[in-house]
Amino acid sequence: MAMPDNTEKCPSTPDLNGCTAFLGRNKRTGVRCCPDMRIEIWSDVVCPWCYVGKRRLETALAGFEHRDEVEVVYRSFELDPSAPRHGHELSTSVIAQKYGRSEDEMRDMQQQLVDLAAQEGLAFRLFETVHTNTVDAHRLLHLALDEGGAAQQRELKEALLSAYFEWAEDVGDHAVLRAVAVSAGLDGERVDAVLASEEYGDAVGRDIHRARTLGIGGVPFFVLDGKYAVSGAQPAALFGQALEQAWAAAHPQLDVIGSGGEACGPDGCAI
Repeated sequence: MAMPDNTEKCPSTPDLNGCTAFLGRNKRTGVRCCPDMRIEIWSDVVCPWCYVGKRRLETALAGFEHRDEVEVVYRSFELDPSAPRHGHELSTSVIAQKYGRSEDEMRDMQQQLVDLAAQEGLAFRLFETVHTNTVDAHRLLHLALDEGGAAQQRELKEALLSAYFEWAEDVGDHAVLRAVAVSAGLDGERVDAVLASEEYGDAVGRDIHRARTLGIGGVPFFVLDGKYAVSGAQPAALFGQALEQAWAAAHPQLDVIGSGGEACGPDGCAI
């Protein structure tokens, strides 16, 4: 079931290494090698609807019975690859020019989004954010996934979104990226090495190519178990429906033919 594409969203890889065909646990750490369900999220760190959608999915997961068996992985999507690295121009004026609106009109629209985000517990500072390139942020997200797994990637994703939208930091600035990444638990030397190179650029490119093959033209875009899609920052209730449907499809119940026949139970046999 593809979810309806009728909600707000920003306009416009392979599976994790080491994941085998069966579900098992790492003998040393006890962590599952493969999740029972994987959610892949294509998003950008300067997309406000991606932050709202993230919160709404988290709300749905909090009420989902099998939440501990779900792994969330973020995939790269660049809203504006042509944006300057370490930009300085305020986003409000850039967006207003792009869509042919006055800055006053754009501020009114942004205020509505600020108010909506507040309902999700997010304190947006949209009028202070700058128009900046995000490829380096995406490369660090791949570093986090590679070296710390999905949990550390999620921690960095949250930190980057918060830095941009709640603190109005320039997430194209390497100094900002380094500080955010280290605060999220990444090794400073590895972060420096990645930022000083093009490492993980190919991984970002693969994510973007896969988005095209899937027909993803806007974010956030959520793919559950590679079979079900939710487009846009849908309400938490709809995310909950999608989780239940994807789980049921992956864990079908048996139709039992006949009942009441003689059998031994968990306590043994009565005879």
